[in-house]
Amino acid sequence: MTHDISITPLTTQAFAPFGDVLNCEGDPDKIINAGLCGRFHDRAKVDCDGRVGISLFRSELRQLPYKLDLVERHPLGSQAFIPMSMDPFLVIVADTDLQPQAFITAPGEGINFHRGVWHGVLTPLTGPGLFAVIDRIGKGDNLEEHHFTTPYRVIFDE
Repeated sequence: MTHDISITPLTTQAFAPFGDVLNCEGDPDKIINAGLCGRFHDRAKVDCDGRVGISLFRSELRQLPYKLDLVERHPLGSQAFIPMSMDPFLVIVADTDLQPQAFITAPGEGINFHRGVWHGVLTPLTGPGLFAVIDRIGKGDNLEEHHFTTPYRVIFDE
C-alpha cells in the first residue's frame, strides 16, 4: 500500500523551514552593467563545513505519479539545485519525523536546502534535467539516506 502526497506550488513561506527559494521576485537589489542588469543579491545562505563547489548534475526525467521511496540529507552543508533551463521540477522535502511534502517550482526557479534537511533526489519532470548544484566539497560523510518501508506516491491533485 502507498500513501499519496499532493504536489503544491513552491512558495517562499511554505519552503522556509526547509530552505530558500531562488527566484527574481520583487525589485532587484541593485541595477548594474550600465543599467542593463538587475542583481537579486544573496538569495540563499550557503552553509557548510569545508569548501563550496559548483557541480553539474544531469538527471533522468521522471514521470507522475512519482514513487517516493528514498530521501537523503547532508549534515555537513546546504545544497542548492539551480536548473539550467526554464523547466519546472519536483521538490520533495521531509520534516524531522520524515513526513514528506512535495512542491513544484515555477519555470527557472531553484532551491537551496538547509543543512540537514531531508529531501528527495533531483526530479525533473520535463526538459533536459540539467542542474548546477552548489554544495560542500570535502572529506567526511555528508550523505545520509532513509528508505521508506512503504513508498509514497506523489501526484497532482485534480
